[in-house]
Amino acid sequence: MNRQFGLLLASTALAVSLGALAPAVYAQSITVAIGSEPSTLDPQLRDDGGERQVNDNIYETLMARTPDAQLVPGLAASEPVQIDETTWEFKLREDVSFHNGEPFNADSVVASLERVIDPENNSEQMAYFGTIAGAEKIDDYTVHILTNGPDPILPSRMYWMKMIPPVYAQEGDLASAPVGTGPYEFVSWSRGDTITLQANEDYWDGAPEIDEVTYRFVGEPGTRLSGLMAGEFDIITNLLPEFTSTVPKFAAVEGLETSVFVVGADNELTSDPLVREALNLAIDRQAMVDSLFSGYATVAQGHHVNPRAFGFNDSLESYPYDPERARELIEEAGANGQTLQVIGESGRWLKDREQIEAVAGYWAETGLSVDVQIQEFSQYLDSLMGDGPRPDTIFIANSNELLDADREASFIYHMDGAAASNSDEEMAAMIDEARITTDEGERQALYDEIFQHAHDLHYTVPLFNLQDIYGMSERMEWQPRTDAKLLIKEMSVAE
Repeated sequence: MNRQFGLLLASTALAVSLGALAPAVYAQSITVAIGSEPSTLDPQLRDDGGERQVNDNIYETLMARTPDAQLVPGLAASEPVQIDETTWEFKLREDVSFHNGEPFNADSVVASLERVIDPENNSEQMAYFGTIAGAEKIDDYTVHILTNGPDPILPSRMYWMKMIPPVYAQEGDLASAPVGTGPYEFVSWSRGDTITLQANEDYWDGAPEIDEVTYRFVGEPGTRLSGLMAGEFDIITNLLPEFTSTVPKFAAVEGLETSVFVVGADNELTSDPLVREALNLAIDRQAMVDSLFSGYATVAQGHHVNPRAFGFNDSLESYPYDPERARELIEEAGANGQTLQVIGESGRWLKDREQIEAVAGYWAETGLSVDVQIQEFSQYLDSLMGDGPRPDTIFIANSNELLDADREASFIYHMDGAAASNSDEEMAAMIDEARITTDEGERQALYDEIFQHAHDLHYTVPLFNLQDIYGMSERMEWQPRTDAKLLIKEMSVAE
């Protein structure tokens, strides 16, 4: 037994022994431990999973998904209708208000769209909204969404864009005190500790069963586990696979996240395609699946597009493990002894730190000097999507709630993407073309070409398709969703 594992078991045993001392919990109040504190509660500007885990309960979108990912109307009263190549018409529900009393109507939709796409706001979410040119109010409950070209997946984009109250967005503080239309209202945020929400008794679809939810920010998986075992938490995210048989309850679902390193193709060291190829060949991915994930992950197939997303290139094969060839490539590139920067975080995704450190170990065996930097999450987001220099390599577990390859292509592969690290104009032009191509066969062929091109140039180091694993207290009743949303209105607790 290694020392780290032994310490984790010891801390868990201590927590269990103290369980009787845990404070009583009200049947209709739950505590959820998440891996990172939100960098903001503004729902439109950052691409931050911690923010979404909270705000998915406060805000709503025009389109929604069922737990098994079927697209259905949300704040829209019905399915949208395409008026012409660049215009989609949405009819809106007429019985909805924001938590502050502002009505939800066409003005809200226009303000929400215009705010996200405003270049002055520099939203990190633009990979989801790249075709949107604006919106027009037709009447109080009818709006036209305009695109800058044909967009076959516009309804899916409206599953992502949260609707905000126009007046409060101008006069209030969305970053610290969010106001939405959803089943839960914001109560308080104790920085570094908790966020508390309460049920919206006037929710248009009926008040939820659970009255109050408190989010705790716990980056260390062992601490989340200990808290669950002690009765302190009702749900924990990213339950370690090896403890699924230990917790009171657990649930797992095939997720939408694929872990990957984005490589700085314009950086001095990693501009050499020989180095980028070596980074891919150096990793024994199957050994990592076996040792880290206990079957709750699979090796990514040559790129980081989710296999269920339209545009997935099924002809690509996973990179083989060839450490000897990796060392030869580093030697051939004259890169022996050069320093490779590796940026990551800890606690946001399943076994994120372990993946980062294991991969860094493989890379060190190629002859590179590896500098691993584990950053606080807000700093990490700036490294991933900020305006500063691109890292040599940066880890992310990339998700695809659009279930369309435009998400990955626009976010990481396109030279103007928020997390992109290349200046490949040819590939960017192909991505732009695929985004507005309406013929499915032609569009799939474009994505096949795009991802083959990216694979041949080794722009990323794809790792694993991950499952989402949750630990739960005995009283929780909940089936996790394919899209990883923690929707409290879908949960219940035993009396």
